Amino acid sequence: MSDALSYRPKTGEIPTSPGVYRFRDETGRVLYVGKANNLRARLANYFAPLSSLHERTRRMVTTAASVEWTVVGTEVEALQLEWTWINEFDPPFNVKFKDDKSYPYLAVTLADEAPRALVTRTTGIRGARYFGPYPKVWAVHETIELMLKAFPIRTCNNANYKRAMQSGKPCFGGQIGRCFGPCSGLVSIEEHRVIVNAFVSFMGSQDRKLINQLTAEMKDATVSQNYEVAAKRRDQVRALNAVLEKSAVVLRDSVDIDLFAIDQDELAAAVQLFIVRGGRIRGVRGWMVDKELDLTTSDLIDSIMLTAYGSGAVPPREIVVPELPDDAAALETWLAGVGKRKVRLVAAQRGEKAALLATATQNAKHALMLYKTRRSSDFVARSKALEDIQEALEMSSAPLRMECYDVSHLSGTNIVASMVVFEDGLPRTDEYRRFSIPESTDDTDSIYRTLTRRLAYLVPDGEVTPEVEADATVKRKKFRYQPNLLIVDGGQPQVAAAARALRESGVTGIQLCGIAKRLEEIWLPDSDYPVILPRNSDALFLIQRIRDEAHRFAIMHQRSRRKRDITSVLGEVPGLGPARVKVLLQHFGSVVRLREAPAEAIAEVRGIGPVLAEAIHRHLRA
Repeated sequence: MSDALSYRPKTGEIPTSPGVYRFRDETGRVLYVGKANNLRARLANYFAPLSSLHERTRRMVTTAASVEWTVVGTEVEALQLEWTWINEFDPPFNVKFKDDKSYPYLAVTLADEAPRALVTRTTGIRGARYFGPYPKVWAVHETIELMLKAFPIRTCNNANYKRAMQSGKPCFGGQIGRCFGPCSGLVSIEEHRVIVNAFVSFMGSQDRKLINQLTAEMKDATVSQNYEVAAKRRDQVRALNAVLEKSAVVLRDSVDIDLFAIDQDELAAAVQLFIVRGGRIRGVRGWMVDKELDLTTSDLIDSIMLTAYGSGAVPPREIVVPELPDDAAALETWLAGVGKRKVRLVAAQRGEKAALLATATQNAKHALMLYKTRRSSDFVARSKALEDIQEALEMSSAPLRMECYDVSHLSGTNIVASMVVFEDGLPRTDEYRRFSIPESTDDTDSIYRTLTRRLAYLVPDGEVTPEVEADATVKRKKFRYQPNLLIVDGGQPQVAAAARALRESGVTGIQLCGIAKRLEEIWLPDSDYPVILPRNSDALFLIQRIRDEAHRFAIMHQRSRRKRDITSVLGEVPGLGPARVKVLLQHFGSVVRLREAPAEAIAEVRGIGPVLAEAIHRHLRA
């Protein structure tokens, strides 16, 4: 099927050199920009048989009408050119970064004659040195107030500074003692520059050496009875200590790193950046990434690095990432060019940096969850999502009530199923239901059994099937509303099983579909091809959230049953209390492993002796 791509170049025409390629549509619009260390090898992946391509990649190459490339000398040059073209053409299939807010920075305008400290939300001031970002604007102002006590530098704007210098009269800030620039007459331009350099040095390194030096000067001044200088040094030490205390100590004082954490699913990724200077978290920044094509973590890290440092931000000497990208060496070279010094990419595996990465990852997980929840709960987005689902599935009306089903089990045991309900795009937790399945051959059979039981409550009053108990009238209230749309977690096999249950029930007026997790495809009954919803659409986000909620609910029920079952079984063993049961489960990890373990292995568990281990082994094998 690769012959369908008429614009495919001959293999021999594509160079094997590093370079950047662009896919264009019929109008000439750039759809996607990518880089490669070997253009021929990379482009060959796009021109593989269409059936073997990821669905979204297939959509991109079939939408495109041409491909072109530019050869460069090195992979670093390819990285730079890729970044330039992504910013210039804004290709729809490249990742989209959505910063969740505009962060405040503390900036020092080093290019000015008399540099000043200011609060800003932009990073384009020529020659300025930035510190942050800070989570709140008041945190920047508070830091400046404290730092000015130790390093009195200019804070007035350029207009006031020029007027004061021309008139010889200090600016208003200088008159009330809040601005200490050269216009105040207290310091010269050269002396002010020395103080500014000390300000920048301390903010950049958070080094306690300066505090120790000022403390020593305070003691010397006290001994020499120069109490005015001693009081000044005391105030400076207090201010600098207060600045350090504003940041939590997480690593050694000498550690300066930027740490990136990522949590992602098939459609989006949340990025959390922890800026650590002097072993302290000096700033936190987060943003979302919408993914149009299926990206590896390595590709995503490439894009994150370009976004974080492509606008002129200076990288530290060490950057911690979840895993090293394939082109780590090229990225380090590019980052070294940006920062004018050697930069090292590190994948933290253990130790204090790995612990901090775990904390940042938890923040990223929460940010991704919050992003998806807000998107699917917004009224306008929900309305648009329901309309898009109606159109995509060719329904006669919008699916105002949707039910989603998922199955969970542990190696074929403890089989349970979940039913979650969304009305008007919002969850109805009071109508969630759980199903226990005594026996089943596989997931498709479990889906069939679950839907057969659920649909039995939708038949007319006089047609209750034998599978429904005599008190069906009472139980019917639990399932009193008929859904517009039934969703099952799975692809064609699961949808076929659900369709069989729906057909045998005799219930009509319900649309059925399944969502396959790997490619996020929507499958309809008796369809050879899936329905592909746009990756960034509100419709796919809503269906994805329903599916994830059904999966979470099923897992929670399965785990609670497993814990209850094994606790009750082990509780029958004499001498085995709740504390020892907990230790056993933590040691073996699952009931299956505990049941298969020999008595000698059980005896090695803390608090379990040979006699008790033999009793446990005998009881579980009985």
